[in-house]
Amino acid sequence: MDLGHIPVMLEEVLNVLRPEKDQVIVDGTFGGGSYTRAILNEAMCKVVAIDRDPTAYARAQDLQKEMPDRVIPIHGAFSEMDTLIANENIGNVDAVVLDIGVSSYQIDQAERGFSFMKEGPLDMRMDTSQGQTAADIVNNYEETDLANLIWKYGQEKLSRKIAKAVVKARAEKPFETTKELAECVADIIPFAGKHKTHPATKTFQALRIAVNDELGELEKGLEAAKIILKNNGKLVVVTFHSLEDSIVKDFLRQNSKEGQQQAVSRYMPEQPKSTKAIDFKLVDRKAIAVSAKEAKENPRARSAKLRWAVRTIVQEASA
Repeated sequence: MDLGHIPVMLEEVLNVLRPEKDQVIVDGTFGGGSYTRAILNEAMCKVVAIDRDPTAYARAQDLQKEMPDRVIPIHGAFSEMDTLIANENIGNVDAVVLDIGVSSYQIDQAERGFSFMKEGPLDMRMDTSQGQTAADIVNNYEETDLANLIWKYGQEKLSRKIAKAVVKARAEKPFETTKELAECVADIIPFAGKHKTHPATKTFQALRIAVNDELGELEKGLEAAKIILKNNGKLVVVTFHSLEDSIVKDFLRQNSKEGQQQAVSRYMPEQPKSTKAIDFKLVDRKAIAVSAKEAKENPRARSAKLRWAVRTIVQEASA
């Protein structure tokens, strides 16, 4: 395992996953391969390693050379894992693990443009072969649209002031590097001692989410996982901010017996009996938070949360 890449909540993931011999487990966000390696070390199982980042896919191919009968690398988005799995004739799987967000490898590579701490091209694409870059958004969006994007995905209170400053600056010279954008934002939000994070953190987060359609990918990925999981298969998801966690939380509640029960109001008239699919059983209703020890040792993990559920392919009558 590359010591430069620190897997987040690995112990908690393995504790709920509990891999077993001959199982087939999907690591939908292979990244540096930390989860996959740990899973393979736990049991004589197979892992389908999916990632849309070409460099991550190359790492998965390297791991396959080490373990040719136990690793199946696939280049693609986890949002399409149902199609990708079908194309490989793998069949339904025993578990799906997702670690949402940017990997340490991507952040640490200046040329990828994810980090405001390293100067590089303003790119931020996870799949560098397609799609608009962060520079495309920053240099071409209308001021109002840019402000709304930074507010929606970054939850940045000063989004309008930042957007105004960006539009003014790009009129003189279009943004090309991460350093240029980070300095522009820092002029609006001074980097004082009171700030625990860099002033450009939320703006960069918003751009990254928009460039990669991360929330849309997550929504589609959860639906895809529902399709490919066996009965009693496990869905394990680690998120890093409230927008992601809310999507996972809502999905699991809406697709569980608990969620359907909560949706019925005692003030509504009695409904005719119908048959509804109960897709997941919520083992832990509350998210599992990262430990204080891990948050201290790895600051990138401090906001991480884990949610998981068990696939239950049954029909239950509801009144």
